Amino acid sequence: MGLVRTVVFDCDGVLVDSERLIQEVDMAMIAELGWPITREEILSQHMGRTSAEVAANIERHLGRALPADFQAVRDAAYTEAFRSSLVEVPGVRSAVCELQAAGWQTCVASSGSHARMRLTLGVTGLRALFEGRVYSADDVARGKPAPDLFLHAARDLGVAPDLCVVVEDSPSGVAAARAAGMPVVGFAGLTPRAALADADVVITSMDVLVPTVTGMLPTP
Repeated sequence: MGLVRTVVFDCDGVLVDSERLIQEVDMAMIAELGWPITREEILSQHMGRTSAEVAANIERHLGRALPADFQAVRDAAYTEAFRSSLVEVPGVRSAVCELQAAGWQTCVASSGSHARMRLTLGVTGLRALFEGRVYSADDVARGKPAPDLFLHAARDLGVAPDLCVVVEDSPSGVAAARAAGMPVVGFAGLTPRAALADADVVITSMDVLVPTVTGMLPTP
Protein backbone atom coordinates (compact mmCIF):
# COMPACT_ATOMS: atom_id res chain seq x y z
CA MET A 1 0.00 0.00 0.00
CA GLY A 2 1.20 3.49 -0.84
CA LEU A 3 1.48 6.52 1.41
CA VAL A 4 -0.49 8.92 -0.80
CA ARG A 5 -3.17 10.61 1.26
CA THR A 6 -6.54 10.25 -0.47
CA VAL A 7 -9.90 12.01 -0.28
CA VAL A 8 -12.88 9.83 -1.20
CA PHE A 9 -15.87 11.91 -2.27
CA ASP A 10 -19.45 10.76 -2.34
CA CYS A 11 -21.17 12.13 -5.46
CA ASP A 12 -24.83 13.07 -4.93
CA GLY A 13 -25.07 15.94 -2.48
CA VAL A 14 -21.28 16.26 -2.07
CA LEU A 15 -19.95 16.93 -5.57
CA VAL A 16 -23.22 17.65 -7.37
CA ASP A 17 -26.28 19.33 -5.88
CA SER A 18 -28.56 16.49 -6.92
CA GLU A 19 -30.16 15.34 -3.68
CA ARG A 20 -32.91 17.97 -3.66
CA LEU A 21 -33.78 17.08 -7.28
CA ILE A 22 -33.79 13.35 -6.47
CA GLN A 23 -35.99 13.92 -3.44
CA GLU A 24 -38.53 15.97 -5.40
CA VAL A 25 -38.85 13.22 -8.02
CA ASP A 26 -39.10 10.49 -5.39
CA MET A 27 -41.67 12.26 -3.23
CA ALA A 28 -43.95 12.74 -6.23
CA MET A 29 -43.56 9.23 -7.64
CA ILE A 30 -43.80 7.36 -4.33
CA ALA A 31 -46.83 9.40 -3.23
CA GLU A 32 -48.60 8.38 -6.44
CA LEU A 33 -48.10 4.76 -5.42
CA GLY A 34 -49.79 5.32 -2.06
CA TRP A 35 -46.97 6.26 0.33
CA PRO A 36 -46.80 10.04 0.95
CA ILE A 37 -43.12 9.83 1.85
CA THR A 38 -41.50 12.82 3.55
CA ARG A 39 -38.01 14.28 3.12
CA GLU A 40 -37.20 13.03 6.62
CA GLU A 41 -38.14 9.48 5.63
CA ILE A 42 -36.06 9.72 2.48
CA LEU A 43 -33.10 10.87 4.55
CA SER A 44 -33.37 8.09 7.11
CA GLN A 45 -34.39 5.23 4.81
CA HIS A 46 -33.17 5.97 1.28
CA MET A 47 -30.37 8.53 1.19
CA GLY A 48 -27.06 6.90 0.33
CA ARG A 49 -28.68 3.55 -0.55
CA THR A 50 -28.66 1.74 -3.89
CA SER A 51 -31.64 1.84 -6.24
CA ALA A 52 -32.34 -1.82 -5.52
CA GLU A 53 -32.41 -1.20 -1.76
CA VAL A 54 -34.71 1.80 -2.20
CA ALA A 55 -37.08 -0.20 -4.40
CA ALA A 56 -37.19 -3.02 -1.86
CA ASN A 57 -38.00 -0.57 0.93
CA ILE A 58 -40.83 1.02 -1.06
CA GLU A 59 -42.29 -2.42 -1.72
CA ARG A 60 -42.15 -3.24 2.00
CA HIS A 61 -44.11 -0.07 2.81
CA LEU A 62 -46.65 -0.62 0.04
CA GLY A 63 -47.05 -4.32 0.67
CA ARG A 64 -46.87 -5.06 -3.03
CA ALA A 65 -44.45 -5.09 -5.94
CA LEU A 66 -43.57 -1.90 -7.75
CA PRO A 67 -44.80 -1.41 -11.32
CA ALA A 68 -42.47 -3.09 -13.79
CA ASP A 69 -41.48 0.25 -15.32
CA PHE A 70 -40.96 2.09 -12.01
CA GLN A 71 -37.15 2.23 -12.18
CA ALA A 72 -37.11 3.20 -15.86
CA VAL A 73 -39.61 6.02 -15.28
CA ARG A 74 -37.70 7.15 -12.19
CA ASP A 75 -34.38 7.19 -14.04
CA ALA A 76 -35.92 9.15 -16.91
CA ALA A 77 -37.29 11.73 -14.45
CA TYR A 78 -33.86 12.04 -12.82
CA THR A 79 -32.20 12.50 -16.21
CA GLU A 80 -34.60 15.27 -17.17
CA ALA A 81 -34.08 17.04 -13.85
CA PHE A 82 -30.29 16.70 -14.01
CA ARG A 83 -30.03 17.94 -17.59
CA SER A 84 -32.19 20.98 -16.88
CA SER A 85 -31.26 21.97 -13.34
CA LEU A 86 -28.18 20.21 -11.94
CA VAL A 87 -25.23 22.27 -10.71
CA GLU A 88 -22.10 21.42 -8.75
CA VAL A 89 -22.02 21.94 -4.99
CA PRO A 90 -20.73 25.48 -4.40
CA GLY A 91 -17.02 25.56 -3.64
CA VAL A 92 -16.32 21.89 -4.31
CA ARG A 93 -14.42 22.36 -7.59
CA SER A 94 -11.88 24.72 -6.04
CA ALA A 95 -11.54 22.43 -3.00
CA VAL A 96 -10.80 19.38 -5.18
CA CYS A 97 -8.28 21.33 -7.28
CA GLU A 98 -6.55 22.68 -4.17
CA LEU A 99 -6.26 19.20 -2.66
CA GLN A 100 -4.86 17.77 -5.89
CA ALA A 101 -2.36 20.63 -6.17
CA ALA A 102 -1.19 19.86 -2.63
CA GLY A 103 -0.46 16.25 -3.62
CA TRP A 104 -3.61 14.55 -2.35
CA GLN A 105 -5.18 11.80 -4.43
CA THR A 106 -8.93 12.14 -5.01
CA CYS A 107 -11.65 9.75 -6.13
CA VAL A 108 -15.43 9.30 -6.16
CA ALA A 109 -17.24 6.41 -4.43
CA SER A 110 -21.02 6.60 -4.76
CA SER A 111 -24.13 4.50 -4.29
CA GLY A 112 -25.24 5.86 -7.65
CA SER A 113 -24.66 3.86 -10.81
CA HIS A 114 -21.80 4.52 -13.22
CA ALA A 115 -24.40 5.64 -15.77
CA ARG A 116 -25.80 8.24 -13.39
CA MET A 117 -22.34 9.56 -12.52
CA ARG A 118 -21.36 9.82 -16.17
CA LEU A 119 -24.38 12.09 -16.53
CA THR A 120 -24.10 14.13 -13.32
CA LEU A 121 -20.34 14.60 -13.36
CA GLY A 122 -20.51 15.26 -17.10
CA VAL A 123 -23.30 17.86 -16.90
CA THR A 124 -21.43 19.76 -14.18
CA GLY A 125 -18.02 19.45 -15.82
CA LEU A 126 -16.48 17.69 -12.81
CA ARG A 127 -15.80 14.37 -14.48
CA ALA A 128 -12.36 15.37 -15.79
CA LEU A 129 -11.17 15.94 -12.20
CA PHE A 130 -11.71 12.24 -11.38
CA GLU A 131 -10.99 10.46 -14.66
CA GLY A 132 -10.31 6.76 -14.01
CA ARG A 133 -11.06 7.13 -10.30
CA VAL A 134 -14.85 6.81 -10.14
CA TYR A 135 -16.33 3.90 -8.16
CA SER A 136 -19.95 2.81 -7.89
CA ALA A 137 -21.98 0.44 -5.74
CA ASP A 138 -22.31 -1.42 -9.06
CA ASP A 139 -18.73 -2.57 -8.46
CA VAL A 140 -19.30 -4.40 -5.15
CA ALA A 141 -21.64 -6.98 -3.64
CA ARG A 142 -22.86 -4.75 -0.81
CA GLY A 143 -23.56 -1.03 -0.91
CA LYS A 144 -23.35 1.47 1.93
CA PRO A 145 -23.55 1.22 4.95
CA ALA A 146 -21.30 -1.80 4.31
CA PRO A 147 -17.63 -0.76 3.89
CA ASP A 148 -17.17 -2.70 0.64
CA LEU A 149 -17.23 0.26 -1.77
CA PHE A 150 -14.71 2.37 0.14
CA LEU A 151 -12.39 -0.59 0.64
CA HIS A 152 -12.66 -1.46 -3.05
CA ALA A 153 -11.67 2.08 -4.01
CA ALA A 154 -8.70 2.03 -1.64
CA ARG A 155 -7.48 -1.32 -2.98
CA ASP A 156 -7.79 -0.18 -6.58
CA LEU A 157 -5.86 3.01 -5.84
CA GLY A 158 -3.25 1.15 -3.81
CA VAL A 159 -3.72 3.18 -0.66
CA ALA A 160 -4.22 2.05 2.93
CA PRO A 161 -7.71 2.75 4.36
CA ASP A 162 -6.32 4.79 7.24
CA LEU A 163 -4.80 7.21 4.73
CA CYS A 164 -8.21 7.92 3.20
CA VAL A 165 -10.59 10.65 4.33
CA VAL A 166 -14.20 10.21 3.21
CA VAL A 167 -16.54 13.15 2.52
CA GLU A 168 -20.17 12.08 2.93
CA ASP A 169 -23.61 13.64 3.31
CA SER A 170 -25.65 10.58 4.35
CA PRO A 171 -25.82 8.56 7.58
CA SER A 172 -25.29 5.33 5.64
CA GLY A 173 -22.19 6.78 3.99
CA VAL A 174 -20.77 7.87 7.34
CA ALA A 175 -21.43 4.37 8.70
CA ALA A 176 -19.68 2.82 5.69
CA ALA A 177 -16.60 4.99 6.20
CA ARG A 178 -16.51 4.09 9.89
CA ALA A 179 -16.76 0.39 9.04
CA ALA A 180 -13.91 0.79 6.52
CA GLY A 181 -11.66 2.34 9.16
CA MET A 182 -11.54 5.69 7.36
CA PRO A 183 -11.95 9.10 9.03
CA VAL A 184 -15.00 10.89 7.69
CA VAL A 185 -16.15 14.46 7.15
CA GLY A 186 -19.92 14.91 7.23
CA PHE A 187 -21.16 17.54 4.79
CA ALA A 188 -24.40 19.06 6.06
CA GLY A 189 -25.33 20.93 2.93
CA LEU A 190 -28.87 19.56 2.74
CA THR A 191 -28.60 16.90 5.43
CA PRO A 192 -29.30 18.00 9.04
CA ARG A 193 -26.14 18.12 11.15
CA ALA A 194 -27.66 15.77 13.72
CA ALA A 195 -27.99 13.02 11.10
CA LEU A 196 -24.22 13.12 10.58
CA ALA A 197 -23.28 13.08 14.26
CA ASP A 198 -21.17 9.93 13.85
CA ALA A 199 -18.74 11.71 11.50
CA ASP A 200 -15.40 12.88 12.89
CA VAL A 201 -16.32 16.44 11.98
CA VAL A 202 -19.32 18.07 10.31
CA ILE A 203 -19.05 21.04 7.95
CA THR A 204 -21.73 23.11 6.25
CA SER A 205 -19.63 24.73 3.51
CA MET A 206 -17.05 23.39 1.06
CA ASP A 207 -15.05 26.56 1.72
CA VAL A 208 -13.64 24.90 4.85
CA LEU A 209 -13.13 21.41 3.39
CA VAL A 210 -9.43 21.72 2.57
CA PRO A 211 -8.21 22.85 6.02
CA THR A 212 -10.57 20.35 7.63
CA VAL A 213 -9.30 17.39 5.59
CA THR A 214 -5.63 18.31 5.71
CA GLY A 215 -5.80 18.54 9.49
CA MET A 216 -7.15 15.00 9.83
CA LEU A 217 -4.16 13.03 8.55
CA PRO A 218 -0.43 13.50 9.19
CA THR A 219 1.86 14.34 6.32
CA PRO A 220 3.53 11.08 5.16
